[in-house]
Amino acid sequence: MKRIDKAYINGEFVTLHGNDVFDLINPSNHQKIAEVVLGTEQDTIAAIAAAKAAFKTFSKTTVEERIAILERLKAEVSKRQEDLIEVMIQEYGGTRKFCEMSMQFTVSAFDSTIATLRSYDFQRIAGETLVQMTPVGVVGIITPWNASNSFICGKFATAIAAGCTVVVKPSEMSASQTEILLECFHAADLPKGLFNLVNGLGSTVGATITAHPAIAKISFTGSTITGKLIAKGAVDSMKRVTLELGGKSPNIILEDADLEKVIPMAVFGAYMNSGQACVAPTRLLVPKSKLAEVNAIAKAAAAQVQVGLPTDTASHVGPMVSEKQYERVQRYIQLGLDEGAELLAGGLGKPEGLEDGNFVKATIFTGVNNAMRIAQEEIFGPVLSIIPFEDEDDAIAIANDTNYGLAAYISSGDEERALRVAAQIDAGRVNINGFKHDPLAPFGGFKQSGIGREYGTYGLEAYLEPKAILI
Repeated sequence: MKRIDKAYINGEFVTLHGNDVFDLINPSNHQKIAEVVLGTEQDTIAAIAAAKAAFKTFSKTTVEERIAILERLKAEVSKRQEDLIEVMIQEYGGTRKFCEMSMQFTVSAFDSTIATLRSYDFQRIAGETLVQMTPVGVVGIITPWNASNSFICGKFATAIAAGCTVVVKPSEMSASQTEILLECFHAADLPKGLFNLVNGLGSTVGATITAHPAIAKISFTGSTITGKLIAKGAVDSMKRVTLELGGKSPNIILEDADLEKVIPMAVFGAYMNSGQACVAPTRLLVPKSKLAEVNAIAKAAAAQVQVGLPTDTASHVGPMVSEKQYERVQRYIQLGLDEGAELLAGGLGKPEGLEDGNFVKATIFTGVNNAMRIAQEEIFGPVLSIIPFEDEDDAIAIANDTNYGLAAYISSGDEERALRVAAQIDAGRVNINGFKHDPLAPFGGFKQSGIGREYGTYGLEAYLEPKAILI
């Protein structure tokens, strides 16, 4: 049985001090594939000390030196793309299509960061004052299980660009993926102490990072509940925080949209990453006058969604990452039934022939009231709620009637109208007539979807402090 028992500290693979072990389970068949030793507070403090020592010199590096490191990282990660895709499929259960796309985002993070770094002015004049943008310090990076390597590479690349050193706590559920990524980083010949990583629980490793006075900033992606705990813990030492949290994204279909085109796209979009995506458009807002037509098209589209083994290139939806996540989604499906929503497709239980894994039927509820819990709470599974609206103003009101504000989607035959609606939506990103990712545009949430932004100049400046020098 494979055993992962190393941290990466000060440029070396170091045996962890912990004795507790977390089993890594293949979500497609419930077979144990490895076990990971969980790091301790002692391990985490050693990683923080290494990062703190390295910051003294790395913070003084030039832009060209940082670009050279980013280029080496990209080259090494690129060499292992196929290995990283295969282990993600096995350990996480992501479909091959999604894992390949996630790997593209992982590698492109280095390119977009280099582009940002080349054009960024670390010194500028404000009034008659010299302003220097200086690295914030040691950054604690805490990442989730639903696109682990992409999050680690994106955040680490930004930290490098700013001149910061890092300590990373990845999800313990992604340890096999992380192990390969560490091999890539080690091969890139990084300065000692620039990158440090400890596998472990949030209650131990995450809590130590959050509380330690040598950590100047935390960049976290994950649940809103955990994000709030991190923010509370960080305030004692006034840590800077970037929090990319949950979402309950609306997808507004205006009356002039081509339903035969946009409704199937909306259904498949809601199931991106098997529904385990914070930006998934899981609230489909449609004109009440066209609800029957929408239902017919959506039901037909759901019938085309293939829930299956993630190794199968035809699969659109793979298993939930864990039994715990599977049970969570099942509870929400039951809740939708209890709340009186109409079940249009899918439902409780596992698809036929997939009983050995954490598979959920591609589920659609229609006639949903936005006050229902299935419309308000993040389910993180392949469950779509169709919500009717009366008119444009009602659609905007429903879209904004949520604690979240991470992403939103609008479909219309009139782009100017869509832009007018987009301007009134409380969300950090709004897609019009389709799905698009721009790695240079800011990404983050309104309301309880987070604090701060990632990507491009906006993301870089979250790792910098402006220093005004008056002469």
